Amino acid sequence: MANFAGDLTVKREITVNASPETTWKLIGDFNHLDVWHPVVVASELTEGNSQSTGAVRVLTLGNGDTITEKLVELNNDDKTYSYAITASKLPVADYVGTITVKPAENGQSMVTWSSTFDAATDVTDSDAIEGTAGIYVAGLTSIQKHFQ
Repeated sequence: MANFAGDLTVKREITVNASPETTWKLIGDFNHLDVWHPVVVASELTEGNSQSTGAVRVLTLGNGDTITEKLVELNNDDKTYSYAITASKLPVADYVGTITVKPAENGQSMVTWSSTFDAATDVTDSDAIEGTAGIYVAGLTSIQKHFQ
């Protein structure tokens, strides 16, 4: 992963009203981002399968843009996976993201979405950070609402 990772970081967390096992069933499949993220309208595997590192997915966004991502690490026991963006119009480069589910109080879950990346050419660091954080907040809020 180190050869992808950039110098900027974003990390967002949210507590959801479901067990880690139930939460992971919703978000732990690499090819199910379209099930829980409101901006993603389709997810298609073009290489491998969603439970094997090396899998490649193409996400289609509501505006028609696509993002190609590669699964670089998966640990279902620890409820975490990491992926690298290999092609997109997003304001980032050398992006590696990680989604993790951990136990929280009262049987709930803490979902963490984090990443390292560089700003894309002609994009400020703050714009790249703000854009990435906005994507995370939209997805995490959707997960939280799913379990209300």
